[in-house]
Amino acid sequence: MSSKVVVLKTTPATVLDDYERLLHLSELEGFISKEKDSLIKLNLSWTKYFPSCSSQPWQLEGVVRTLLRMGYQKERLFPVENKTVVTHPVKGARNNLWTPVLEKYELPFCPLTDVEWITYDFKQKLLKMNQVFPEGFVIPEMFVGKNVIHLPTVKTHGHSVTTGAIKNAFGGLLKEVRHYAHKYIHEILVDLMIIQKELHPGIFCVMDGTVCGDGAGPRTMKPRIGNILLASGDSVAVDSVAAKIMGFDPMSIPYIRMCHERDLGTGDPQEIEIIGDDISAVNLHFKTRKSLVIWGDQMLRVGFLKFLERILLRSPLVVWAPFASNVYHDWMWYPTVGRRRIKAFEKTDWGELWLKYKRG
Repeated sequence: MSSKVVVLKTTPATVLDDYERLLHLSELEGFISKEKDSLIKLNLSWTKYFPSCSSQPWQLEGVVRTLLRMGYQKERLFPVENKTVVTHPVKGARNNLWTPVLEKYELPFCPLTDVEWITYDFKQKLLKMNQVFPEGFVIPEMFVGKNVIHLPTVKTHGHSVTTGAIKNAFGGLLKEVRHYAHKYIHEILVDLMIIQKELHPGIFCVMDGTVCGDGAGPRTMKPRIGNILLASGDSVAVDSVAAKIMGFDPMSIPYIRMCHERDLGTGDPQEIEIIGDDISAVNLHFKTRKSLVIWGDQMLRVGFLKFLERILLRSPLVVWAPFASNVYHDWMWYPTVGRRRIKAFEKTDWGELWLKYKRG
């Protein structure tokens, strides 16, 4: 077996203790040294809260509480997240209830908009990054030499089929113009694995599947109760297992297959050892769909409207795109379809836990 992924079933009543057991079973200390600083890379797909869309508050608390109990110093832990053209990290931290969790454990939230970004001379050859950003690209200086612990959720994605540990780096290592990379998303995700292995002495992923996202991810999804937690020191392997749980063939997803072929991790489920609970019969039968916004984006980048890409998406005129996205997501979809789905979610056991966090 090339890699190990720990998968545990969980409940709202036991989730914090289950996270602690998850990190011990996955031998976190073998991947993340206590002697080095560690980034806790959160996942913010929407400034607003929507179930399964972004890192859950119990996911963050379960990980932070366990790290401190294991002897990791809070001064060496750095919870971070970046902005996009349609998200705001500080508002997102409040709306997704990360802020009260971090205050409880006396950890400051670090929006990557407030840190120094630098040009870094990568030694390894990249597939598409230099083509997508011919003028060069910058990364947060604070990422160099630090461990990284990713906190994604189990969900689909209209650009990359699924999203998880690997794509979580997309929101940390690239600035808000990272939407340029959508044209070659699978190759860019491979590049991000190459980059991470050069930057970080330790990489680890803790994925929340308590509430999963099905359909038009990463935002306009149908929340599905999954009751599972995953962890691994192999980002490719944990994404592969999550994809299989969702009902996909992991090796048919280009970014997983390409990472496997380049020895950046293990993507073939037959070469991954599952530790913990038996999930061999779990198949959530998810289907990836494209939201109106992602469909339009792809038509401009690789579809019949691609002759308009440069003028509409890579010029000052691009301001129309985030405006259109916000109109659709925040002003149309969220107040109607989104709120109905949130109300239905709040009637579940996980929804009750969410409301408990919200009440403080």
